[in-house]
Amino acid sequence: MSDFEFAEEFLPVYDVSDAVATVADADRESAWRALLDVDLLKLGREAPVVGMLGGLRMLPEVIGQLLHGERPAKPPESMRLRDLPSIPMYEGGWILLGERPRREIALGLVGRFWRPVIDFARITSADEFRAFDEPGFAKTVYDLSVRELGANRTLLSGLMRTATTDEHARRWFRRYWTFGVGSGAHILVGALLDSARRAAEGNRDG
Repeated sequence: MSDFEFAEEFLPVYDVSDAVATVADADRESAWRALLDVDLLKLGREAPVVGMLGGLRMLPEVIGQLLHGERPAKPPESMRLRDLPSIPMYEGGWILLGERPRREIALGLVGRFWRPVIDFARITSADEFRAFDEPGFAKTVYDLSVRELGANRTLLSGLMRTATTDEHARRWFRRYWTFGVGSGAHILVGALLDSARRAAEGNRDG
């Protein structure tokens, strides 16, 4: 059984893919709980590079709101993986593609990520994500998993995969990826998994 069943299901064909992993000295249940409990906003505050990358992702939306005379929404006090599907994509939310409890959770986005203000597709479900094929867009899956390696040892891993819907989008996305977005995704997911590892190891005796 693959660690990344949802990535294979939703994006079996893709343009770019990257993976990152870490091993926790903790049981799988503890690692799974820790993964879901990572506060992404706290992570951004504690890790300057992660915070900067997250801020850069949201900056175009904030600028767009200001240009239209709107006040940017007040950020929530915390944001965890389970919270992301309840947030509109233009405010940093994601679509829940699927979850295998204590094994895997996958989230997706569809948009023109290379634009100064990201143009997100107006989709709200996994079925819509699967069927979406409008030209000019990119579809991204972040698939996170935990797998038991032995007594109190668990592999936490993440797979980031993106496919474009036509050649025009492919050209733009490859430029966007080449200018550092690929390494940014790697850093973000790596920091998320490392935070989960530390929390799982700290709670293993609790």
